[in-house]
Amino acid sequence: MPGASPQSRFTHPLRVYWEDTDAGGVVFYANHLKFFERARTEWLRSLGFEQQCLRRETGTIFVVSETRVRYHRPALLDDLLSISVEPREIGRASMLIAQQAHRGSELLSEGEIRIGCVDADSISSGTFRLRRIPTALLAALA
Repeated sequence: MPGASPQSRFTHPLRVYWEDTDAGGVVFYANHLKFFERARTEWLRSLGFEQQCLRRETGTIFVVSETRVRYHRPALLDDLLSISVEPREIGRASMLIAQQAHRGSELLSEGEIRIGCVDADSISSGTFRLRRIPTALLAALA
């Protein structure tokens, strides 16, 4: 499965609230990463993998190891956004995921996020030991 490139694209709707914006009603740039995170969580849930269950049942969690975001247009208060998740590369212990935020057909931001699968118990020691992505999740992505 390493190097596989799944074809499915997941989309999550998201409304912009006051808490997401600055004083001018524009979404604070770092909140785009929060929006991407929410969409990735819902993507995993749609595949049947809730994050707490993954931790409890497999002892693994996903952590972000790299991000790249490009901002094209501002997202604004009350906008209804569509946040996409599209896996680009799936390795043994990490995935590269392309994400976009749209308002209707207008691209607002896009990025690539690399998430790594780590041993949940290694976090408290600060070692963040890599683990293989659980087989069942890999199968769901195939």
